[in-house]
Amino acid sequence: MRIDVATLFPGIFDGFLSESILRGAIEAGKVRIDLHDIRDWSKDRHRTVDDTPFGGGPGMVLKPEPVVECVEAVQRMAPEPAHLVMLTPQGQPLTQATARRLAEKERVLLLCGRYEGFDERVRLILQPEEISLGDYVLNGGEVAAMVVIEAMIRLIPGVLGDEDSSVMDSHSGETPLLECAQYTRPREYRGHDVPPILLSGNHGEIAKWRHENSLQRTRQRRPDLLGPPGEDENAITRQNETD
Repeated sequence: MRIDVATLFPGIFDGFLSESILRGAIEAGKVRIDLHDIRDWSKDRHRTVDDTPFGGGPGMVLKPEPVVECVEAVQRMAPEPAHLVMLTPQGQPLTQATARRLAEKERVLLLCGRYEGFDERVRLILQPEEISLGDYVLNGGEVAAMVVIEAMIRLIPGVLGDEDSSVMDSHSGETPLLECAQYTRPREYRGHDVPPILLSGNHGEIAKWRHENSLQRTRQRRPDLLGPPGEDENAITRQNETD
């Protein structure tokens, strides 16, 4: 998979790309990530990419020329054009389903905004998919792009050491449950013991406990994921029993 990132601050990604699972995925050739400085497509010697908004108002707005021409140039850097994603608080919330859909693409181009956002003509001309991390505002799209990259690459086959890891995550798989509680050594720590069922070796009972724990956690923390009380929980339980 190839991921291109168009940004005003490519240096923000230096540490992110050189650590942990992402670094391993890049070194193994599972993913390629190229950074592109939008300022390289500015029109003056000052590398200007923003200007004051027409009609007045606070802050600065990203000009259409450098952004549009940057994206168009990056699209030409490979035989197949990338799926273009604009990171913006006005976009659709990022979900696991969205990450899974993006991870199935050969190439994705992430467009990071700054300041008061993009000139509207950027949207009109480029027609990107718009994605948001949630109902809050960041200083720019770089952190959001990192989140999207993390969410995508762990779904690429061979990136994680254990392929079941991504299947067992919260919001993954066929059911919308949160992940169950996890334990490791020591068996007792500060008065808290590992549940005995996890030490039993009975895989059927362990699976049952994990499912019931996931249901309980979801009911307590995110009841909105279960829908109407009782109805969807029963359906989820029946689905789990047939898996």
